Amino acid sequence: QVQLVESGGGSVQVGGSLRLSCAASTSMFSKIGMSWYRQAPGTQRGSVATISNSGSTTYVASVEGRFTISRDNNKNTVYLQMNSLKPEDTAVYYCNGAGGRFPWGQGTQVTVSS
Repeated sequence: QVQLVESGGGSVQVGGSLRLSCAASTSMFSKIGMSWYRQAPGTQRGSVATISNSGSTTYVASVEGRFTISRDNNKNTVYLQMNSLKPEDTAVYYCNGAGGRFPWGQGTQVTVSS
């Protein structure tokens, strides 16, 4: 069973930066698209960034230009660099295969305060 372990969250002030990491225990990692999702209290979990197996990236409009998704296939790890953070970015962040195909990990909390 694939395990996803997210890390790197924390508390920052508005305008700060964080880099999230997600290690995936699958030998198929290099062949699959990966996404970062987030869930704020009282909302549904939604995708914010996706990277294909070839490295193409897409973002939701609210994070475009501020967040960067990347991957290291040698380490089975996907990253999310988050810059110019805003209070509305506060959420638990999760990674998963595109479409949420694997069991969800525990996520990592990101809190942005003004």
